[in-house]
Amino acid sequence: MGHHNRHFAGDPHALDGVWSPPTSAANFCEEDYAVSRYFAEFISTLTNLAYVYYALQWMYGPGSKGLFSPRYDFMSVSLLVLGIGSFAFHATLRQPMQFADELAMLGLVWSLLQGVLTIGTKRDRILNWSMAVGFPLFSAFYISNGKIIYHASAFGLALVLITIRGHYLFLWRNPPFPEEKRVSWKKRGRRTLWLLLIGYALWNVDLEFCAQLRSLRAKMGLPWAWVLELHGWWHLLTAISASRFMDIVREVQDELRESSTGVTGSGLRNEGQKKSR
Repeated sequence: MGHHNRHFAGDPHALDGVWSPPTSAANFCEEDYAVSRYFAEFISTLTNLAYVYYALQWMYGPGSKGLFSPRYDFMSVSLLVLGIGSFAFHATLRQPMQFADELAMLGLVWSLLQGVLTIGTKRDRILNWSMAVGFPLFSAFYISNGKIIYHASAFGLALVLITIRGHYLFLWRNPPFPEEKRVSWKKRGRRTLWLLLIGYALWNVDLEFCAQLRSLRAKMGLPWAWVLELHGWWHLLTAISASRFMDIVREVQDELRESSTGVTGSGLRNEGQKKSR
């Protein structure tokens, strides 16, 4: 069941918050404004900082030239935007912020799709422009329509395309990647996928067994009850898995660039960053 099929509204403090009343179509199991009048869903809000952390970790990692000269790519920016958008949504439970969260999710998977489809050559320009134009057009359509089925379909299609491209790169590409790298990417990819699946399972448990979870939280009391805010675990685990998958995509990009140009991918990336400055 998706979050559009569950709506846990009418909590005792739902009208006591700064952003009350909640207007979003989605309202999760965490009780509204139970901890702070500034955060509708306290744990689900704060755990979005994991997305921000992993985005900034890469931006200000090796290759960064200080606070005002971070390195960045579409994937790291999309991860940062998702953290901010989802933070705003869970803090306010307002419908415009739900759109921001959902479109940021789509932007993240869009960036991963762009990452696996392109290798930074002139042949990629048409694809990049098509994706750059297509995303805002779909966003405008979705906001005007508001039906979650369109968002879910676009999200699922992007995942399917990423999977197909991944199979091509790891199984069918000729010449193949070096065996050592391919084995490493597969192992890391499987671990990353397991983290994502565990997070998705916890998300669904939070949806389907909300009454039981709320009862257990009431018995445990704070702060231990926060451990059972399973939507927060979804945020943490997807932030970790997205960051790790992005690392794999970047390494694949570097290998593709190196094989097509004869120059190391890290060298091309550094050169591109110099030109952008």
